[in-house]
Formats: sequence, structure tokens, C-alpha cells
Amino acid sequence: MQAPPAKLEVSERAQQLFKMLVEHYLAEGVPVASKTLASAKDITVSSATVRNIMADLEARGLVSSPHTSAGKIPTHQGLRFFVDSLISVQPMDARRVGELRGSLNPDMTRNQLIEAASSLLSRVTRMAGLVTIPRQQQVALRQVEFLPLAGDRVLVILVVNEREVQNRVIHTEREYGETELVQAANYLNREFAGQPLAAIRAGVLASMREDKDRLDAMMQTTLDVASKAFADDEDGDPDYVVSGESNLVESLASVEDVRELFDAFARKGAIVHLLDRCLSSEGIQLFIGEESGYRPLDDYSLVTARYQVSGRTAGVLGVVGPTRMAYEKVIPVVDVTARLLGAAIDYDQPRLPMHTSP
Repeated sequence: MQAPPAKLEVSERAQQLFKMLVEHYLAEGVPVASKTLASAKDITVSSATVRNIMADLEARGLVSSPHTSAGKIPTHQGLRFFVDSLISVQPMDARRVGELRGSLNPDMTRNQLIEAASSLLSRVTRMAGLVTIPRQQQVALRQVEFLPLAGDRVLVILVVNEREVQNRVIHTEREYGETELVQAANYLNREFAGQPLAAIRAGVLASMREDKDRLDAMMQTTLDVASKAFADDEDGDPDYVVSGESNLVESLASVEDVRELFDAFARKGAIVHLLDRCLSSEGIQLFIGEESGYRPLDDYSLVTARYQVSGRTAGVLGVVGPTRMAYEKVIPVVDVTARLLGAAIDYDQPRLPMHTSP
């Protein structure tokens, strides 16, 4: 998780009281009075001492008073301190993990799994679930086949990430025979199997194009069909799937807030950029309020984890919810779902038979 902006030295007694205050606030959603804390069975100090400690915590920016004499609530900085220093996240029990796994059937396609994971996060947390679709550079080629169609059209059959088959029709510079296309596919399978699709186009094919004048007929064919077969059709930011936006309506203060948040989900670009920041970070990433740097999420928390396929980072999933969320429950749900989604996408199905000879 993200580190707090600065290390705070808080006494053990103050930590105990602050932890009680946050837990009460997260459960009830109302300011917590000093007398409520002082009356707790584990507290042996007076209400006056509690008030003094609360005043010190307020001076440190950890709590605030929404109304005069209405008690205290944790600030976003206070929630950050609570998450980083005071909560203890317990591993999810095997029965619960099994329930989550049951919602991510490995027999589903990649896109179906991503939809299912988003819905699962939303259903379990009662917040909005987000899952990014793997970028092209995270999709690795396993095998390719080219089949001639009428005229200058070629059917491209791609097997990626061990289990997913993609079909696309491309238009080539001229009409090719079956033998030419088999030779081109054999070359690509031999030289580039296991590489990300984007790397095949942006790297290797770029260098082939530079030497185009010196290429023989087979390589000319390979260049033509490969440059179109691996064309990047994901211009701009990669997409993501979101479920359960309506779960956030109750936490919004006005119709304008509802419109602004839903517009943010619809536009996607800024949220995708925010999720992309988590691609290179291990473990759980947590943005509380303004930490996201994205104004529509100023009153929300985003809890994310990356998921991996074949040992490579494929995308990010997470939940958006009010800052007053049960972090100790949400964090393990996001963590386990990320692991289960990656395992389900990476499920080792038998490779479909291909016409291309080895």
C-alpha cells in the first residue's frame, strides 16, 4: 500500500483511542464524541484526557470536527494513517476463497472472466468493481495460422496466452496462395512465439520493413500479412469494465455529484491512467480521497491490485467506494480476486489443432 506522506509519531494511548474512533466511524458513519470513547471498557482515562488527546490528533490533521461539539471524524490523512499503521488484514478463509473461485470459471473466455470479476467485486463489496482489459503488449502469441480467402483477403487465426483463439480477416497487398501463407506462419511461429503481439509489430516488423528491399519473396509475404495481422487496434487508452456504479449513489451528496462520478466512469481515460499507475507496483495499492489526483474521486477510495497471466502483469482490478469503507474486509477481497482472475485466464487448456505444419 502507499506510504503515508510523513511518518507520524503517535503515542500508544493516542493510537488506541484513534483506532477506536475510526472503527466506530466506519461502522456507524457519525462523528464520535469523547465521552463515547471514554466510556469504552478498555479505556481507563477520563473524558478530559480523551478530549486533550483528540485535540492533539486534530492539530496533527488526523481528525476533524464537522460541527461544533459534534464529536470527531477521521480525515483522509487520518484514514491513511489508520490503514498503514493500525489495521490488521487477516487472510481470507478457504471457504470464502472457494466461493470467489466459483464465480471465475476457467472455461469462460478472457472477456467473460473480466466481466465476471468486475461483477464479483461489485457484488461482494457493494461498491463499484473495475477490471482493466489486458493491453495488447500483455497478450503473448502462442501460434498463428493464415488461411487464404477470396481475393486479397486472409483469415488470421491467433492462439494467445495458451488458451484464447482470436480470428480476424485482413486485406493484403496482393492475393496469396496457401503455400506462401503456411511458410509465413511457420516463420512467425518459429521466431516469435511467446512474444507480446505489440512487440512483434513495433519491434521486429519495424526492422524487417527497414530491410524490405533485401527481403526474399517469403519474407515479403511475411511482412505484408504480419504487419496487418498484428496491427494495433487498441488506439488510445486501454479499456476497462466497470460494474455496480449504482452502489455509490447513496454516498453522493447531490445529483451533480452523481452526474460527475458517472461521467468519470463513462469517459474512462483519467481512471485508466490512474489504474495504470498500479501496473508496476506489487501488492495492494490504495488511494484515499485526494491521493488519486482525480477530482471526481476526492471523496472516494480506490483499492487496487494487479493481476498476472503467465507470470506477466496483464492488468489491474479494484473497487471504488466511499472513504468510509471496511478496509480490512475490502483489501483481502481485491487481493484474492486478482490472484483468482489471473489463474483463471492462465488456465492451461489443450491447444486447439492448427493447420500450420510445425
